[in-house]
Amino acid sequence: MTRKLKFGRRGPAQGEARSLVIFLHGYGADGADLLGLADPLAPHLPGTAFVAPDAPEGCRANGFGCQWFPIPWLDDSSEAEAAEGLEAAALDLDAFIDEQLAAEGLPPSALALVGFSQGTMMALHVAPRRAEEIAGIVAFSGRLLAPERLAEEARVKPPVLLIHGDADPMVPFAEMSLAGEALTRAGFTTYGHVMKGTGHGIAPDGLSVALAFLKDRLPD
Repeated sequence: MTRKLKFGRRGPAQGEARSLVIFLHGYGADGADLLGLADPLAPHLPGTAFVAPDAPEGCRANGFGCQWFPIPWLDDSSEAEAAEGLEAAALDLDAFIDEQLAAEGLPPSALALVGFSQGTMMALHVAPRRAEEIAGIVAFSGRLLAPERLAEEARVKPPVLLIHGDADPMVPFAEMSLAGEALTRAGFTTYGHVMKGTGHGIAPDGLSVALAFLKDRLPD
């Protein structure tokens, strides 16, 4: 049984959009934290609906935001709890993607996932294991979970844009290279952009590169 995810939405009326972007927030945040990115993106992506769900669990570490799964070094959870949480959240997100595509009347090829931090981990975990390929993944400031399983478990290989700040104190900058190497070895078309001097966040240059990637891959 999957959990229903609450979400916010911006863009054309439901059923009138030509493409869909789903934002996946980081640990301790919520969907509203990223939905504001629709404001600078929408003028350049006419006809795109933007959706941002809240992760299915309250955040153990701060009690205010949400989490996709627990993180042991932040909230004293166990590795087993983290693994179980990831798999449960993956099922929730997979079902949510199906629901949103059906509601908008769009094929998977009209969808892009844009993740930040733990949301990036979810995007990189879920999208390759779906039955049909989406248009692409924009992965801000995250990491690829279980890279050793990717090649064997990937069913589809959507293009991936990795974006990371080289001064990130939360998710080490080295994770960008580790993810890129694993994705490339597994046969994914992979791009990268370094936000110089940027910590754990999204800088204007990173957002501009993400926009160009989305414009190239989403339907006009």
